[in-house]
Amino acid sequence: MAPLPSTGLGLLGYTWRPKKVPDDQAFEAMKAAIENGATIWSTSSVYGYPPDPPTAGLELLKRYFTKYPEDASKVTLFIRACFNPATFAAQCTPEEVRASWEECNNILGAVKKIDVFGPARMDPNVPVEVTIGALKQLQDEGKIGAVGLSEVRADTIRRAAAVVPIAFAEVEFSLWSTEILDNGVALAAKECNVVLLSYAPLGYGFLTGEIKKLEDIPQGDGRHMFGRFQPENFQKNLDLVDKVKSFATKKGVTPAQLALAWIRAHSNTGDVGNLIPIPGATAARRVIENTQVVEITAEEKEGLDAIVKSFDVAGHRQIPGADHFLWT
Repeated sequence: MAPLPSTGLGLLGYTWRPKKVPDDQAFEAMKAAIENGATIWSTSSVYGYPPDPPTAGLELLKRYFTKYPEDASKVTLFIRACFNPATFAAQCTPEEVRASWEECNNILGAVKKIDVFGPARMDPNVPVEVTIGALKQLQDEGKIGAVGLSEVRADTIRRAAAVVPIAFAEVEFSLWSTEILDNGVALAAKECNVVLLSYAPLGYGFLTGEIKKLEDIPQGDGRHMFGRFQPENFQKNLDLVDKVKSFATKKGVTPAQLALAWIRAHSNTGDVGNLIPIPGATAARRVIENTQVVEITAEEKEGLDAIVKSFDVAGHRQIPGADHFLWT
């Protein structure tokens, strides 16, 4: 793979929302990402909001690379799949892994090779080594460039890396989701030379300061199901946003830029190896904002660390009661 950028692009927002983003708007944002160095793109085989099919995200990519074939070689594409959107169950047997790859590859066709491929979630009923062995076979056959993971425990990273080198592990990490620093995931990734991709680095938009009340989130938006966006938690969590906004104002940057700078400041320090935030954005101006690399001093990072440690985030980081989808 080409040298890794400091910021990637999460593609969830284009197809997983009640109001579909038009292709011209999505394409403009995707083009801006490439032009500004965000060339790791992460998507899934289940990024589609009804009535669109689950594979709407892949179909968007096919349309983009069909229109801009010159961009295909510029992007490192990570697809998380092996998941049944109807039953919300991981599908990680060798047969299911291959069938999932075939589905994704058939949609993309010849417009873009799958650079990195892996399960959206591991199946606890299938040994890690069996699933990763099936992915290794796809890699050995030249069907994928490398193997990736998502929402995995430290032990899973080590077991997977013992079978085949792992390119990426996608994990949630932000000012209000710091679990990887304490549960061994960051350390395991560093030991195994796995690049961590930080999804939802802006707290699903909450840390940008643009969401001031629940009504700012459209009806039907999946965030309404998340614990931290529940009415009893929302107002409490705004206190963290206010502190981040105040800090950003003093520094002369946006809250989003500050939040991303804090993430990048962890990269290759202490128990953390290469860490790359992959913010989602549906408008080119947001992509440009997020890809402007802001540096923070050690003192500024300590100040933000102190804010994080002093604040008790209210609510579950994803859907309450869906812990079986996390840290598999």
